[in-house]
Amino acid sequence: MSTSGITRRPFRRSGERRHGLDHLLGQQRHENRHVERRREGMDWIGLFRQASADAVEAALAEADVLELAAGAPLLSYGETNHNVYILLSGRLDVHLDGDSGSERAISVAPGELIGELSAIDGEPVSALVIAHAPSQVLQLSRDLFWQKLMTLPGVASNLMTTLTGRMRRSNEAALKAQRAALELQHLRKELDIARQLQLSMLPLQRPLFPERSDLHACGLMEPASHVGGDLFDAFFIDDHLLFICIGDVSGHGVAAALFMARTIGLLRVLAMSITEPEQLLATLNDRLCAGNDTNLFVTMFCGFLDVNTGVLRYSNGGHCPPMVLAGGVASLLPIPKGVLVGAFPGLAFSAMDTVLAPGDTLLCYTDGVTEAANEDGVEFSEQRCLELLAHWEDAPLPVALDLLRLTVSTFTGQPVLDDDCTLLAIRRPA
Repeated sequence: MSTSGITRRPFRRSGERRHGLDHLLGQQRHENRHVERRREGMDWIGLFRQASADAVEAALAEADVLELAAGAPLLSYGETNHNVYILLSGRLDVHLDGDSGSERAISVAPGELIGELSAIDGEPVSALVIAHAPSQVLQLSRDLFWQKLMTLPGVASNLMTTLTGRMRRSNEAALKAQRAALELQHLRKELDIARQLQLSMLPLQRPLFPERSDLHACGLMEPASHVGGDLFDAFFIDDHLLFICIGDVSGHGVAAALFMARTIGLLRVLAMSITEPEQLLATLNDRLCAGNDTNLFVTMFCGFLDVNTGVLRYSNGGHCPPMVLAGGVASLLPIPKGVLVGAFPGLAFSAMDTVLAPGDTLLCYTDGVTEAANEDGVEFSEQRCLELLAHWEDAPLPVALDLLRLTVSTFTGQPVLDDDCTLLAIRRPA
């Protein structure tokens, strides 16, 4: 980053302790007509929308504020960048071709992110960013961005939403500028980051809960495209009650990924207070129906497992029946009838119970596994899954899931499947 035309000062100064960023913005109320609205909170910055203002301000204690004169470059094409920036006031122009003399530029408005791609993936900056007018920019180091901000609830989801909006605007700019090849490269980079963010929202540690000896668990999620609509989750409500779920959002791509992120967020909140799975699905269904202009929906299996007794109480919303390995025999788990979640409000769901004895394994999956077809149109099928599951008694779950995924690829002859592939295995050790 060039320092010509740029001055720097800490975000926290004496006298700014109480007001933080709001006080900083208040100094500019004569420069920007929207400042008074922004002083009411942090929500005007998309990255911090609905996040705790106090937690955000505490995380920003190490940040700096850059003041750029008109024409000053913030980022130069091809340079190394280790920071993420948020425009506080003024306007920045992004020249994808690296030419400041170009008449075609993407404008950055206050509250938007700049430089997040190069800071995240370590690749050189892919555009020239200059101040169109005197501007103030919040500078976040890569460590501050990942270790403090991204750990705050909701911030990762907000970043994925921001990147999605950026892709749409970048696509329009590419069409107008007739620079399809350059823009395609830019979009692919953002999709890669979106995929990383989506995966970061899922519990992909292998195995899950390595500190526990009373439960073995492992998951796998592989989207068919850069971002997908499959989801799974597993977390403890208390010391002995485990919540599990797996779902498949209709469609693929960015819209499905955003619906998936919304579903995961709602589930994690609802499961902490609603431990009857049928009530959980009914509440989730009504929440997802509200404002669902895209008419997306999700199929879902969820349940609560008491790891002390092995009792699993579960409900289902149009999803594939899980499989159970018990006593060396693999079979489909009987499931209650249930409709798609998020399609119609006011629906009721039912629940069933089963017991996972010591040594039993529960395998949840999405139809991207069983319906994966070879070149002759023959599907992998539930039966082939059951045949593999029957040999899992002594296999560590991470190894077993990888073997199942490899077997599906071998069967189809495709390293990348046509549909999202998601697996979640739960075992009570013998």
